[in-house]
Amino acid sequence: MYNGIGLLTPRGSGTNGNIQTNKFFIRSKTGKVAENSRGFEGDQGMAGVTKKANRDILEHDRKRQIELKLVVLEENLSDQGLTEAEIGEKVAEARRTLEAAAASEEIGGTTAIVLGDKKLHGLKAF
Repeated sequence: MYNGIGLLTPRGSGTNGNIQTNKFFIRSKTGKVAENSRGFEGDQGMAGVTKKANRDILEHDRKRQIELKLVVLEENLSDQGLTEAEIGEKVAEARRTLEAAAASEEIGGTTAIVLGDKKLHGLKAF
């Protein structure tokens, strides 16, 4: 090692340990201020600004939430002793309701979802 540069020992490094200077290294001039230095431009300095969320990820998350609600609904209906056909009909109806509510929410409509009507026989609102 020479002046704190290089390897402690060349053994195992695949080199002979010879240290050469980099002739192409240009040191920055630290003490001087550039003559044409200006402040930030309009789009500079935006490191703290958050990006918009990815639409595909939001859409996937929305679909996952709908499927989770439908699985919970299906379990509740099977606990009530309904047949597979009745459960399938009610889950399909709830899926249409939830997807329509999510589509209206995306457009900017109301976001309230009520699944406790007479057609769904005593289901709780999610």
